[in-house]
Amino acid sequence: MAAGVGFVSSAKGAVAIVATLDTKHDEVSFVAAILKAQGRDVETIDVGTSSVQSERSADPASLLATVGKRARATLNELHETGRVTSVLGIAGGKGSGVFGDVIADLPYGFPKLLVSSARPALLAELAGKTDIMLYPTIVDLFGVNGFTERVLTNAANAAAAMEFSPKRQERRKIVAITAFGVTTPAVNRCVELLTAADVETIVFPANGAGGRKMEALIEAGEFDGVIDLTTTELADDLVGGTASAGAERLTAAGRCGIPQVVAPGAVDMVNFGVPLSLPDRFSDRKFYSHTPYTTLMRTTAEETREIGRRTALKLGSARGPALVLWPAGGVSDYDREGGVFFDPAANRAWLDGLKAELTEDIDCREMPCHINDPQFAEAAATWLLRQIETEVSKNENV
Repeated sequence: MAAGVGFVSSAKGAVAIVATLDTKHDEVSFVAAILKAQGRDVETIDVGTSSVQSERSADPASLLATVGKRARATLNELHETGRVTSVLGIAGGKGSGVFGDVIADLPYGFPKLLVSSARPALLAELAGKTDIMLYPTIVDLFGVNGFTERVLTNAANAAAAMEFSPKRQERRKIVAITAFGVTTPAVNRCVELLTAADVETIVFPANGAGGRKMEALIEAGEFDGVIDLTTTELADDLVGGTASAGAERLTAAGRCGIPQVVAPGAVDMVNFGVPLSLPDRFSDRKFYSHTPYTTLMRTTAEETREIGRRTALKLGSARGPALVLWPAGGVSDYDREGGVFFDPAANRAWLDGLKAELTEDIDCREMPCHINDPQFAEAAATWLLRQIETEVSKNENV
């Protein structure tokens, strides 16, 4: 790390600039000058492979991993000591990937800006992992010119104005909720009930990226409970749809010991893109065009049984209280009598798979209603509020 660029101290914390100094020196100097004019100190973190000459015999991927690991530790230390309160990356393709690793431990809300010439797919992947602010250059980064100067100036001014403030010690309780368009009525009712009880709600779209972000924020200690109404991402993970949140979905709340309500919201469907993108192996399946860009496929009884089984296994290691609610009347707006995905037998298979693996200490309640009926959301919210109140009482009596 080449730290302390010699700027006068400011009232705000420093801005960390993460870049490959062997190739982005001019851009870093340009940005640093703007930050100096704005009264901000600068810490530069070099992620160029020339900084690890003693390990030049390693392959490029190993070198990048080594550099990224060291830079990540450096940035974490600068954040923990309060020295750095925002971070700005300047990178091409490889550097953008390293930047994503370097900032991985920073908390939600910490200003993370990246000026990048990387391909859009990589930038989309980075945006799906954290609350990063992207400044695509469109043109390549080969020094400061009439085009890159505009982007670098905007990013530098933004970084200078931003500063992370640690979360308040006293705050309202916060609950995470998962949602899809086809479970919106249930989510809305949960939000109403929790808000009336002075509990803040944060809703995540169950589209893959949303589930991953929620799991990461639970792990970071941001939530006091979870109402996981919409576990459809488990269907995509099993079948190979576009909305998978990965193998870690439905695990963070259990590890952290916070109360969670789990329901099979939208497990009747797997997400794909336009009709031409559908895999040939599913040619005999039932489909529905949700939008011109989203095609939904109905899950089979065998698939929902396996989803239920996996749900139980994930909950089996939970350290905190958990409740499973099963709506006998349907799991999505498309899964009701007369609906395109109505299939009570397939839904029942989810419950059978769940019960085959569910441990005795986890309560499972069968509700004689649809997931979007008010009583379903009321059961979920009432149980979770009771758990939160119990935890508050325990803390007050300590």
